Amino acid sequence: VCTGQVWMCVLMLCDCVCVQAQKLLRERLCHQKLPDQPVGLDSQYKHMLELLRRTAVHGESNSVLIVGPRGSGKTMLLGCVLRELMSLREVQKNVLLVELNGLLQTDDKIALKEITRQLHLENVVGDKVFGSFAENLAFLLEALKKGDKSSSRPVLFVLDEFDLFAHHKNQTLLYNLLDVSQSAQTPVAVVGLTCRLDVLELLEKRVKSRFSHRQIHLFSSLSFSQYVDVVRAQLSLPPDFPDPKFSDEWNHISSSRNQTTVRDLCSCFLAVSRVSVSHSTLREADLIEACRLISADSKANVLHGLSILELCLIIAMKHLNDTYDGEPFNFQMVHNEFKKFIQRKSHSIHKFEKPVVMKAFEHLLQLELVRPVDSGVCKVQREYQLMRLMLEHGQVMEALQKYPQCPTDVKQWALSYNLLE
Repeated sequence: VCTGQVWMCVLMLCDCVCVQAQKLLRERLCHQKLPDQPVGLDSQYKHMLELLRRTAVHGESNSVLIVGPRGSGKTMLLGCVLRELMSLREVQKNVLLVELNGLLQTDDKIALKEITRQLHLENVVGDKVFGSFAENLAFLLEALKKGDKSSSRPVLFVLDEFDLFAHHKNQTLLYNLLDVSQSAQTPVAVVGLTCRLDVLELLEKRVKSRFSHRQIHLFSSLSFSQYVDVVRAQLSLPPDFPDPKFSDEWNHISSSRNQTTVRDLCSCFLAVSRVSVSHSTLREADLIEACRLISADSKANVLHGLSILELCLIIAMKHLNDTYDGEPFNFQMVHNEFKKFIQRKSHSIHKFEKPVVMKAFEHLLQLELVRPVDSGVCKVQREYQLMRLMLEHGQVMEALQKYPQCPTDVKQWALSYNLLE
């Protein structure tokens, strides 16, 4: 009986230690605590801080784009800058922050409601009716005037997924925000975050003319050894961990420094989240599997599950984008493109009735692979409602290569479209 009790205590102790390690690492990885200083981004940090400080303290309007691939530190950089900016006494009770995201605010009406909510001006707007977006925005900024009615509170507008706002009808939101940032009436800073290097090419001429053309580019400058040190520090248990033996065993991850199998490691969240009492240590295989899952393109994975008909419609839309330089298209145009392919080239795709093709098109709309240009109430017949493809050329081509048993003529259609014209 005594031996059984001893083993029970040992198991309970192991369980407790494992839970403590899991909790500590989950908090470290999930809460996304900002570092004291962005690693390797000193010049970008100083530039960004000075730019926003001039708006917040001196009332100088600015606009800037932070451009870089996913995971390069755009959000972290801006977060660190805002943290230091908001710590300044003259800024804390004066500056207003409005954060928008192109994935959430999919049209100007939704964006305007969110701006009103974040500025706490719902009661001020009430049931007022405005003739245009510009009038509504001007009223909101006017309502932010200080008590003496002579000066406005500085407003920082942060637009994450900036390139998606360029798909809004007439780019009204971008035009008005950048137009205000050029005027001397209201101190405004417009900060856009985007992964697209060609984002300026998406802007209309009138919008581009009001942008300051300031861009801060972020690219990973860490060496592999520095990168491994950062990852190892995030995954290692601290010296004061209650069980030194467990801590030493866990920290064996540092021995992976020269292992080429973990060179492409992006994050260890999935690996850490799978730790349990029965699987109490982090192994190299866990890291490799986590890297594979995290680096996968979610939209490309959705494409792998489409029917051949739906995939053909995606290819047709890609061709329309290539032909018309990204201009919106409608279902009728997509259907015509698909019919041309069926008539002249395909021997493996059956002819589908138009209602069937429309059903497949609507499924793509539900999956958010296609999005209406105007998401409001539209009186245009659904065949002629303008749409945009929410996929890039590379995502479509990558999905085609991995699509199970994709017909050869469909692949050839996607790859050699220009030769067929």
